[in-house]
Formats: sequence, structure tokens, C-alpha cells
Amino acid sequence: MKTLVLGVGNILLKDEGVGIHVARALAQEALPPDVTVLDGGTGGLHLLSWLEGYERIILVDATLDGNPPGTIRHLHPHYASDYPPLMSAHEIGLRDMIEVMLLNDSCPEVELFVISVLDVTEPDLQLTPAVEASIPVVVQQIIRLLKFIVLFY
Repeated sequence: MKTLVLGVGNILLKDEGVGIHVARALAQEALPPDVTVLDGGTGGLHLLSWLEGYERIILVDATLDGNPPGTIRHLHPHYASDYPPLMSAHEIGLRDMIEVMLLNDSCPEVELFVISVLDVTEPDLQLTPAVEASIPVVVQQIIRLLKFIVLFY
């Protein structure tokens, strides 16, 4: 099953860029040949052409969900309304992208990993310690998911 792991975020805004950091860490791992890892930047409709041809997309993003920083949640959204209410600073672009894919009947299966953060507006290239500590955990969770996909699909 062709799978895209798409990390999104803005690395100039501290924890808001955690999805990009996860994608970069995951790209250093030995992954199945049908898996592509992409730094999606701040997401949005311009990514639609990159998503074509994948049967599954694993999205990784920061979220302002009120949980302690570094909290990881693995969600299985089916509609744009299933996404957390405040997915970082580029929320509208990702939701719009999913809505367009649903309208075109071209939406692949989506797995969503969100990492809780407190602030998405503070400029800095460094992640806070709690959010940085979540990266290897998310990477291992995604690797386990990819192994499951290879075994059962």
C-alpha cells in the first residue's frame, strides 16, 4: 500500500514545527519501499498534487488541544470535521485540502498524529523540551503502524 507520511508545520515558530521535525527524524529510519516521507511545510491546497497516487496518508502536526505539551494522539479522521478543532497555525489549509479530496472522491485513508503544544506563535527554531521529547515516541508509533500496514494490507 503506497503510503505518504506528511509532516506539516512552521519550523520558524518553535513547537508549531513539530510535524516537520518528526518527518525529518522518520526520514532517517529504514522504511518499507512503498513509504514516502515529505516535509509539507505549512500545508494547504498546494499539497494536493503531491498527495495523488497514495492509498494512505499519515499526517503529523501540532495541535492546541489543551493537553500537556508533548501529548501524542493518534486519530483516524474520516471527514474534515473529525480533525481537532485547533490544529496549529495552518489549520484552515489542511482542512480545506481534506474537504477538496473528499469532494473529488480522491481522499486516501488518513491517519493523524497530533502533538499537543501550548503556543504556535513564538518565533524560535528550537522545540520546547516536552515537545522535543515526543519526537522519538511518535517516530516509533509511526514505524509500528507502517509495519502493521505492510503485514495486513
